[in-house]
Amino acid sequence: MSTSDFAKQYGPWAVITGGSEGVGPELAGRLAKQGFKQLLVARKLGPLEETAAAVRKKYGTEVRILSQDLKAPDAADKVIAAVKGCEVGLFIHNAGADNSYKYFLDRPLEEAEGMVMLNVTTPMRIVYHFAAGMTQRKRGGIILCSSLAGLAGTPGNGVYSASKAFMNTFAEMLWFELGKQGVDVLGAPYPMVRTPAMVRL
Repeated sequence: MSTSDFAKQYGPWAVITGGSEGVGPELAGRLAKQGFKQLLVARKLGPLEETAAAVRKKYGTEVRILSQDLKAPDAADKVIAAVKGCEVGLFIHNAGADNSYKYFLDRPLEEAEGMVMLNVTTPMRIVYHFAAGMTQRKRGGIILCSSLAGLAGTPGNGVYSASKAFMNTFAEMLWFELGKQGVDVLGAPYPMVRTPAMVRL
Protein backbone atom coordinates (compact mmCIF):
# COMPACT_ATOMS: atom_id res chain seq x y z
CA MET A 1 0.00 0.00 0.00
CA SER A 2 1.44 3.38 -0.98
CA THR A 3 0.96 6.44 1.19
CA SER A 4 -1.48 7.86 -1.37
CA ASP A 5 -3.86 5.00 -0.54
CA PHE A 6 -4.13 5.78 3.20
CA ALA A 7 -7.44 7.66 3.04
CA LYS A 8 -9.02 4.88 0.99
CA GLN A 9 -7.60 2.20 3.25
CA TYR A 10 -8.61 3.72 6.58
CA GLY A 11 -11.49 6.08 5.90
CA PRO A 12 -11.98 9.69 4.84
CA TRP A 13 -11.46 11.54 8.14
CA ALA A 14 -8.46 11.86 10.44
CA VAL A 15 -8.38 13.39 13.91
CA ILE A 16 -5.09 14.83 15.19
CA THR A 17 -4.65 16.07 18.73
CA GLY A 18 -1.77 18.44 19.31
CA GLY A 19 -2.36 19.82 15.83
CA SER A 20 -1.28 23.42 16.31
CA GLU A 21 2.53 23.32 16.46
CA GLY A 22 5.58 21.10 16.25
CA VAL A 23 4.89 17.66 14.80
CA GLY A 24 1.13 18.32 14.50
CA PRO A 25 1.21 20.60 11.43
CA GLU A 26 3.62 18.22 9.71
CA LEU A 27 1.17 15.38 10.25
CA ALA A 28 -1.69 17.54 9.01
CA GLY A 29 0.12 18.37 5.79
CA ARG A 30 1.12 14.80 5.07
CA LEU A 31 -2.37 13.47 5.72
CA ALA A 32 -3.96 16.16 3.57
CA LYS A 33 -1.59 15.18 0.76
CA GLN A 34 -2.83 11.62 1.17
CA GLY A 35 -6.45 12.72 0.78
CA PHE A 36 -7.70 12.94 4.35
CA LYS A 37 -10.21 15.44 5.62
CA GLN A 38 -9.27 16.23 9.17
CA LEU A 39 -10.04 17.66 12.57
CA LEU A 40 -7.14 19.39 14.30
CA VAL A 41 -7.36 19.71 18.08
CA ALA A 42 -5.21 21.90 20.34
CA ARG A 43 -5.49 24.50 23.08
CA LYS A 44 -4.08 27.49 21.18
CA LEU A 45 -6.61 28.86 18.74
CA GLY A 46 -4.26 31.16 16.80
CA PRO A 47 -1.69 28.54 15.72
CA LEU A 48 -4.54 26.09 15.11
CA GLU A 49 -6.22 28.50 12.69
CA GLU A 50 -2.91 29.18 10.93
CA THR A 51 -2.20 25.48 10.44
CA ALA A 52 -5.72 24.78 9.16
CA ALA A 53 -5.60 27.72 6.72
CA ALA A 54 -2.22 26.64 5.36
CA VAL A 55 -3.38 23.04 4.83
CA ARG A 56 -6.63 24.14 3.16
CA LYS A 57 -4.78 26.51 0.84
CA LYS A 58 -2.11 24.02 -0.19
CA TYR A 59 -4.20 20.86 -0.51
CA GLY A 60 -7.80 22.06 -0.90
CA THR A 61 -9.06 19.61 1.71
CA GLU A 62 -11.63 20.12 4.44
CA VAL A 63 -10.04 20.96 7.79
CA ARG A 64 -12.00 21.52 10.97
CA ILE A 65 -10.46 22.88 14.16
CA LEU A 66 -11.30 22.50 17.83
CA SER A 67 -9.68 24.68 20.47
CA GLN A 68 -9.81 22.35 23.44
CA ASP A 69 -7.77 21.69 26.57
CA LEU A 70 -7.40 17.91 26.65
CA LYS A 71 -6.96 18.04 30.42
CA ALA A 72 -10.62 19.03 30.82
CA PRO A 73 -12.98 16.30 32.09
CA ASP A 74 -15.25 16.67 29.03
CA ALA A 75 -12.45 16.92 26.46
CA ALA A 76 -13.07 13.53 24.88
CA ASP A 77 -16.77 14.30 24.46
CA LYS A 78 -15.94 17.59 22.74
CA VAL A 79 -13.53 15.91 20.32
CA ILE A 80 -16.03 13.20 19.47
CA ALA A 81 -18.84 15.72 18.97
CA ALA A 82 -16.70 17.78 16.57
CA VAL A 83 -16.70 14.93 14.03
CA LYS A 84 -20.19 13.58 14.69
CA GLY A 85 -21.51 11.95 11.53
CA CYS A 86 -18.03 11.64 9.99
CA GLU A 87 -16.30 8.33 9.33
CA VAL A 88 -13.07 8.71 11.29
CA GLY A 89 -10.59 6.27 9.84
CA LEU A 90 -7.44 7.52 11.53
CA PHE A 91 -6.89 8.87 15.04
CA ILE A 92 -3.52 10.32 16.04
CA HIS A 93 -2.90 11.35 19.62
CA ASN A 94 0.03 13.72 19.25
CA ALA A 95 -0.62 15.93 22.28
CA GLY A 96 0.87 15.54 25.72
CA ALA A 97 3.99 17.65 26.28
CA ASP A 98 5.23 18.81 29.68
CA ASN A 99 6.72 22.31 29.52
CA SER A 100 8.16 22.41 33.03
CA TYR A 101 10.79 20.49 34.97
CA LYS A 102 10.11 20.04 38.67
CA TYR A 103 10.19 17.18 41.13
CA PHE A 104 6.88 15.52 41.93
CA LEU A 105 6.38 17.08 45.37
CA ASP A 106 7.41 20.52 44.13
CA ARG A 107 4.38 20.69 41.86
CA PRO A 108 0.72 21.13 42.79
CA LEU A 109 -1.10 17.80 42.70
CA GLU A 110 -3.45 19.28 40.10
CA GLU A 111 -0.57 19.39 37.60
CA ALA A 112 0.02 15.66 37.98
CA GLU A 113 -3.69 14.94 37.66
CA GLY A 114 -3.84 17.07 34.53
CA MET A 115 -0.96 15.16 32.99
CA VAL A 116 -2.76 11.87 33.62
CA MET A 117 -5.90 13.28 32.03
CA LEU A 118 -3.92 14.51 29.02
CA ASN A 119 -1.91 11.35 28.36
CA VAL A 120 -4.09 8.61 29.80
CA THR A 121 -7.76 9.31 30.42
CA THR A 122 -8.69 11.56 27.49
CA PRO A 123 -6.92 9.58 24.74
CA MET A 124 -8.23 6.32 26.20
CA ARG A 125 -11.78 7.64 26.02
CA ILE A 126 -11.32 8.88 22.46
CA VAL A 127 -9.80 5.58 21.35
CA TYR A 128 -12.65 3.65 22.97
CA HIS A 129 -15.14 5.61 20.87
CA PHE A 130 -13.38 5.65 17.50
CA ALA A 131 -12.08 2.09 17.75
CA ALA A 132 -15.63 0.80 18.14
CA GLY A 133 -16.57 2.18 14.73
CA MET A 134 -13.32 1.02 13.17
CA THR A 135 -13.76 -2.56 14.31
CA GLN A 136 -17.32 -2.59 12.98
CA ARG A 137 -16.07 -1.42 9.57
CA LYS A 138 -13.05 -3.76 9.76
CA ARG A 139 -10.69 -0.93 8.87
CA GLY A 140 -9.01 2.01 10.53
CA GLY A 141 -5.79 3.20 12.09
CA ILE A 142 -4.67 4.56 15.45
CA ILE A 143 -1.31 6.21 16.18
CA LEU A 144 -0.43 6.94 19.80
CA CYS A 145 2.56 9.26 20.05
CA SER A 146 4.51 8.97 23.26
CA SER A 147 8.10 9.56 24.32
CA LEU A 148 11.29 7.69 25.02
CA ALA A 149 10.85 9.16 28.50
CA GLY A 150 8.19 6.49 28.97
CA LEU A 151 10.84 3.78 28.96
CA ALA A 152 12.03 4.74 32.45
CA GLY A 153 11.04 6.99 35.33
CA THR A 154 12.34 10.48 34.66
CA PRO A 155 13.18 12.71 37.65
CA GLY A 156 11.67 16.15 37.13
CA ASN A 157 9.11 14.75 34.70
CA GLY A 158 7.96 11.73 36.69
CA VAL A 159 4.23 11.76 36.00
CA TYR A 160 4.89 12.71 32.38
CA SER A 161 7.17 9.70 31.90
CA ALA A 162 4.73 7.42 33.75
CA SER A 163 1.84 8.57 31.58
CA LYS A 164 3.89 7.99 28.44
CA ALA A 165 4.69 4.49 29.70
CA PHE A 166 0.94 3.90 29.83
CA MET A 167 0.68 5.14 26.24
CA ASN A 168 3.39 2.72 25.11
CA THR A 169 1.85 -0.37 26.69
CA PHE A 170 -1.69 0.73 25.77
CA ALA A 171 -0.62 0.89 22.11
CA GLU A 172 0.95 -2.58 22.30
CA MET A 173 -2.27 -4.03 23.71
CA LEU A 174 -4.42 -2.30 21.10
CA TRP A 175 -2.12 -3.51 18.32
CA PHE A 176 -2.91 -7.09 19.30
CA GLU A 177 -6.61 -6.78 20.14
CA LEU A 178 -7.71 -4.41 17.37
CA GLY A 179 -5.39 -5.94 14.81
CA LYS A 180 -7.52 -9.05 14.88
CA GLN A 181 -10.39 -6.91 13.61
CA GLY A 182 -8.66 -5.09 10.77
CA VAL A 183 -7.46 -2.00 12.64
CA ASP A 184 -3.80 -0.96 12.45
CA VAL A 185 -2.25 0.47 15.64
CA LEU A 186 1.13 2.13 15.96
CA GLY A 187 2.86 3.29 19.12
CA ALA A 188 5.34 6.06 18.26
CA PRO A 189 7.73 7.00 21.11
CA TYR A 190 9.34 10.29 20.08
CA PRO A 191 13.02 10.92 20.77
CA MET A 192 14.27 14.48 21.41
CA VAL A 193 12.53 16.65 18.81
CA ARG A 194 13.05 20.40 18.55
CA THR A 195 9.40 21.35 18.89
CA PRO A 196 8.20 24.63 20.46
CA ALA A 197 7.32 22.65 23.60
CA MET A 198 10.85 21.28 23.81
CA VAL A 199 12.30 24.77 23.36
CA ARG A 200 10.10 26.08 26.18
CA LEU A 201 11.26 23.25 28.44
